[in-house]
Amino acid sequence: MGTETLLTRRSLLGLIGSATGAALVGACAPSSSGSTHGDAQATGFGFTGWSLNEASSKDALNSLLATWAGNNHVKLRKTAFPYDNYLSQFTLQARGGELSGAAQMDIAWLGQAAALGRLVDLGTPAAQGGYTPAALTSGKADGVQYGLPWTTASIGLIANQDMLDQVGAKALPATIDDFEALLTELKATGVTPYAGSTKVTQLKDIEPWIWTFGGSIIADGKVTLGDDGSVEAVTWYKKLYDKKLIAPDVDRFDARALFAQKKAAIYDDAISGRGAVAAASSDKELAKKLTPVPRPVVHAGDTPQAMLWGHVLVVFKGTGSDRATQLASWLTTDQAALTTWFEKTSYPPATTAGLARPDVAKDTYTSRWSSLITKTARPGPFWGYPKGAQMDTALATQVQAALTGQASPKHAMQQAASDIKALMSS
Repeated sequence: MGTETLLTRRSLLGLIGSATGAALVGACAPSSSGSTHGDAQATGFGFTGWSLNEASSKDALNSLLATWAGNNHVKLRKTAFPYDNYLSQFTLQARGGELSGAAQMDIAWLGQAAALGRLVDLGTPAAQGGYTPAALTSGKADGVQYGLPWTTASIGLIANQDMLDQVGAKALPATIDDFEALLTELKATGVTPYAGSTKVTQLKDIEPWIWTFGGSIIADGKVTLGDDGSVEAVTWYKKLYDKKLIAPDVDRFDARALFAQKKAAIYDDAISGRGAVAAASSDKELAKKLTPVPRPVVHAGDTPQAMLWGHVLVVFKGTGSDRATQLASWLTTDQAALTTWFEKTSYPPATTAGLARPDVAKDTYTSRWSSLITKTARPGPFWGYPKGAQMDTALATQVQAALTGQASPKHAMQQAASDIKALMSS
């Protein structure tokens, strides 16, 4: 269960002038949702998010919420769940009507949250917010704009440039063959070359590799696993596993630890991984050595594959919904608010104006990531389905079976297809 506190203070008003904040809120405010609860004048509602709970973000977010609440004479009831069980707690309390106002949502969970039937259509404020096309896409489920994009990036490969330099890598690997050759050279130095995920909890990371080999996973609403692309991708990934170019029993947290300790040279993560590994490393210069790597392709000239990653803000129907939409619009579009959020979290903005700000543009890591990885990223194949998380797990379970020799890649992908089809129809 989350912890709730009342937020009433007017501290940090100097962060953003009240006149500017009020003008932006007015510009982004939607028309009345038709509620009989006086939403536009509501003086109290909730805000739910995992970022209220994390060391890297809680101070910045609490300050921003204090500023908006003070400027707008609103009491916010804050509810925080840890990220690892956020979706289950969110679902439980949303179904019970215990959550109100605005809430943070991972874009991968938006379809499941929307299926609860409690979210407001935010199409009007989204159209007025100046969000990038990719960001707007990340906030949609079943064609409806349920989320206002807060940060939009992707999941990609991160490399330690120093470790690449040690084996004489003059350029980032562009093709699968180049990538495998680099991993072989790195293995000779005594490190795990690529801390790719091998635990079920994070083996959905195989999905961009399936795209890389030409598989679609789902096409026109039909599961395509078991096709040549998916089988080739899993066969290749098992080859890396058998050659010890990736390690057994690794999830995202394990990979971050290996990378931070310089026991791994490359791993998969969201753009925010920089902060996590830098904080955990004894090398205080590690953040400066990180290089975003476009996912290698099978044939030179193919499009590098990546999965979108980011956070949106959703709004619950009912008391405070109009007022909460104003808060969500302000957090995701106000330039001063975005500056504070980027400075403290390194999460890139989701608006065109935000990305063009000097503090974002001069950050080489963020700029390279945006142009090399996010540019061609796409939504996860199961995001639009209420049982999307179970579908990810069904695929991951069968990939692990193939890695450990319990099933052939072909049989594993056929079984995954059968399992996912069952979830679609249940």
